[in-house]
Amino acid sequence: MGLKLFRCAWRTLLLFLLLSNVWAAPPQFSAVTPDKSLTFPRDFGAHPEFRTEWWYATGWLQTPEHKPLGFQITFFRSATGHDAANPSNFAPKQLIIAHVALSDPAEKKLLHGEKSARQGFGLAYATKGDTDVKLDDWHLTRNADGRYQAVVRTRDFDLQLTLQPSQAPMLQGEQGYSRKGPKPQQASYYYSEPQLTVAGTLMRQGKSAAVTGTAWLDHEWSSNVLDADAAGWDWLGANLDDGSALMAFRIRSKAGATLWSHAALRNPAGKMTQFMPNAVLFTPQRRWQSPRTKAIYPVAMQIQTGGDRWQLTPLQDDQELDARRSTGNVYWEGAVTISRDGAPAGRGYLEMTGYDKPQKL
Repeated sequence: MGLKLFRCAWRTLLLFLLLSNVWAAPPQFSAVTPDKSLTFPRDFGAHPEFRTEWWYATGWLQTPEHKPLGFQITFFRSATGHDAANPSNFAPKQLIIAHVALSDPAEKKLLHGEKSARQGFGLAYATKGDTDVKLDDWHLTRNADGRYQAVVRTRDFDLQLTLQPSQAPMLQGEQGYSRKGPKPQQASYYYSEPQLTVAGTLMRQGKSAAVTGTAWLDHEWSSNVLDADAAGWDWLGANLDDGSALMAFRIRSKAGATLWSHAALRNPAGKMTQFMPNAVLFTPQRRWQSPRTKAIYPVAMQIQTGGDRWQLTPLQDDQELDARRSTGNVYWEGAVTISRDGAPAGRGYLEMTGYDKPQKL
């Protein structure tokens, strides 16, 4: 009799929970608007009232043997829509996801790792007020002097890096309001920190090596980024040899057309030049097909910004990251060299999404 009552009570509780989800109002997230000014250090930190956010560091490293390596460290924060007022520590209100990758031409493929967990109990979090993101023993923090400390550990390698800013943050778009489509709400808050100097250690196969290099850090947050017809995007962040910084992206439709594009070039003196969609053109030069996912990526690309043509050449063709276990996506994230009019101009990272299937964000 007691077991029957227990089963009846359990079914009633399940029914109540299901109906609660049906009756609950859809989650409300903050909107990106052009009237907001970014304020630092506050906006270095997390913005949990927005749906999606990421801190994204990419760069080139050099080993003591003068061998080039590429690296990517990304932390995502994703609001689930669960009631933010729920006081329970078990309530899955925020998810923290992290990716790390190492590009080494000697390996001929990308070495990478990924983790994900709901925020809570000091094990996974993204704090407000300044950069402090943690997922188990992976973390990215910003010190009071502006330096970033990054620590990640995977099966194949460990990275412990210090990233030192050499320039002021680069506000993308209109003072940090970055359009991602023709509608005003298709936008994000977005700034970059280019020309970071990097020093640290790389641990592989039980051996530690000192590494140095340069990096680019992006921080972006939004609640509604992509058009319904968007399939994915191509993005470049490049540290140029003269101290300039170049950012360019395009949003692609499911038919392959460009829905929106933008670029920004900041010279060493801090002067910013913005390029509107009609002045930005991405032209594939060579394609590579993944032997795992069969996705075809334009790994060599030409990007035109106004009268300049930038040629991108990958450090290696296979820089595909399969993150279906965490974010559900497959993307190409690669170290590239940049030339202009045939002359070496710098180094950066090219990201390409939605080439295996339309991207969802």
